[in-house]
Amino acid sequence: MRFKFFLKILIAGMVLIVSTSFINTEAFSKKSVKNISSAVAIKNNDIPTIFNLYNSLRLDSLGLSKEAFFTAINGLDSLQTAGIIKNNRIISIVDFSLPSYKKRLFIIDLVSGKLLFNTFVSHGKNSGKEMATKFSNDLNSFASSLGFYVTGDTYEGEHGYSLRLQGLEEGINDNAYDRSIVMHSAPYINGQVIKKLGYIGRSLGCPAIPVSVHKAIINTIKNGSCLFLYSPDEQYLSHSRFLKSSAVNLRA
Repeated sequence: MRFKFFLKILIAGMVLIVSTSFINTEAFSKKSVKNISSAVAIKNNDIPTIFNLYNSLRLDSLGLSKEAFFTAINGLDSLQTAGIIKNNRIISIVDFSLPSYKKRLFIIDLVSGKLLFNTFVSHGKNSGKEMATKFSNDLNSFASSLGFYVTGDTYEGEHGYSLRLQGLEEGINDNAYDRSIVMHSAPYINGQVIKKLGYIGRSLGCPAIPVSVHKAIINTIKNGSCLFLYSPDEQYLSHSRFLKSSAVNLRA
């Protein structure tokens, strides 16, 4: 019954999107999305519904690969089943198959069917230059860690308003807390840096975001939503316990 209810909401949202040609690439909603208590899921066996959402938001034209999107939804379903996610309305996807001069952070409201944010996000300096190709869970590696995270609370730190992240995958990103991997703003994440260097600045492993939108993004995804850092990295894809149960066939 919950899934049927979700489908009705999702279909209505997609109709609204198509009718208004809604796309939001840098602007954002002024109101943070509230957590929802009931489980709301896109089931992996409902391929048409997932494709409809991907297509209605024109995510392909924005650069988000089908592989990144479907892998994120697959893992979110596993996290919901395990009761790990408190806010399963919002999913945040970082697509590291894109270079850093592309807007590769996508934040989607799965209930309204809206793309809330699409903006730049950094990778760790030891993960690569323009592209993130090397990943690590080790302390002082200064590299990004792939996989699924759950967002935590906020705090004022070295980089101002920041968001704690908990890595959920043993041996892959579970050292995130000890490594102080958080979401924060950075002045080197902007178009002017891209014009000068050809890529945005790199962090010590944190997914840093533009100063202009960091508070709105953090307030939208904080306190128990899913953040997924994707790469077509076979080592990760074959070892993630959240992706083993029900892989999605993109050719269906």
